[in-house]
Parts: sequence; structure tokens; C-alpha cells
Amino acid sequence: MRVALIPLQTVYRAVETNLHHLDRRLREVRRRRPDLVCLPECTLTGYLYEPGDLARFAETVPGRTTAIMGRLAREGQTWLCFGLIEGAAEGIYNTAVLVDREGEVRLVHRKIHEQPPFAVGQKVETVDTEWGRWSVLICGDLFSAEAVAQVAGQVDLLIVPMARSFASRSPDRRRWEQEERQVYLDAVAGVGVPAVIVNDLEVGEEEPAFGGALVVGADGALLAESPHGTDEVVVYDF
Repeated sequence: MRVALIPLQTVYRAVETNLHHLDRRLREVRRRRPDLVCLPECTLTGYLYEPGDLARFAETVPGRTTAIMGRLAREGQTWLCFGLIEGAAEGIYNTAVLVDREGEVRLVHRKIHEQPPFAVGQKVETVDTEWGRWSVLICGDLFSAEAVAQVAGQVDLLIVPMARSFASRSPDRRRWEQEERQVYLDAVAGVGVPAVIVNDLEVGEEEPAFGGALVVGADGALLAESPHGTDEVVVYDF
């Protein structure tokens, strides 16, 4: 199985700009014929949390973004995992969606380790594919005992979209290499399944998400990495 991780460069709230950029990046990776493409948390909006922003950008699943992503998956003949702000009757969720090669929604995960004004998810879903059983956790879910307990040792691949930044200085290569990266490797080892982690690369923000991507073995070994602070794509063959 070939996976492509795209730490998409994102401008806050600029959905059409981000979509145009995504379309270009996807055309680039199609030449590598990936079976799965993974995108960051809140892919087309950036990670937003102000109530006005959530009300403005929340959408249903299925909805406009799932339809767009479904089309892109069909065009590339690849599975595609992406994040969005989901509006539902019971609240607004930080959500990740996985669509298959036909553009059909196959998995929806609502972030469990999240803060108000978001509502929080309760269950980690799985999906059986031709390459085994997959699941999705979003960012802080990887460090949530409640979320991890539902997938530890139970799936063949864990997909982790993120929008992680450092307070005061971001990106910070030294902090990443000396401290933060190992935290993620240890967390994956605790789950006990291989993981692909892809982070948003935000621009024009005071404390932007710092980009980069990781492929991590079930034992926590670093198998591949996109440089910290970049939107360099990682393509990896399992």
C-alpha cells in the first residue's frame, strides 16, 4: 500500500484559496499513484475555534466539502482522509472523514479530545479495506486514553490529521527534534499499530501550525518524515 501525506499550506478561513492549492498538490502526487492520501485537521479552513467562525464554516456530513473531496478521490482513484468543521443537530464537531476511491464516505470520526465550544465525539470508528482495518484519531485524540483504548492493537493503520502549533514560537525545529517528535513516536508505540500523522502548515498567523508529516511503525520507530516547518509531501510504501 502506498500512502501520501500532504501537510497542506493553509490560509485561515480562505476556503477557495486552500481548495485551489489542494487541487494542485493532489495533481502532483497522482503521478505516484497513492492508495491513500491524508490531509490535515480542518483541511480547508484551518483550525478555527471562535463561535462566529464555527457557525460560519460548519457544514453537514455529507455536504459540500465531502462532495468536493469525493470528486477529488475519484479523479485520483485513491482513498482520501481530510478534516472539516461539522455542524450537526447536537452541536459543532471537529471531524475527520475518510472517502474511498469511488468518493463514498466510509468513516466519520468526531474528535474526542476537544475543547468548547466544540461538541466532543464518543466513539472511534473503524473501516475494513483491501489493506486491512483502518481508523482515525484527530490530533489530541492520540494522547487520550479514552480514544486510544478503542483502537489499541485492534486496527492495521491509524490515520492522524493534526493542526499542531507551538506557543510563542512556531515552527521551532530545535524543540521538535529534541522534544516533541519523540512524544508522538511514544504515543504511537502505546497504541501498538502503524500510524500516519500529517500536520497543517498555516501561514499568516501569530502561532501557526508547523506542518510536517510522520510515518511511524507500530513499535514507535520513525519510518519517514517531512521536515518540520514545511509542506513537503511524504510518500511511503507499506
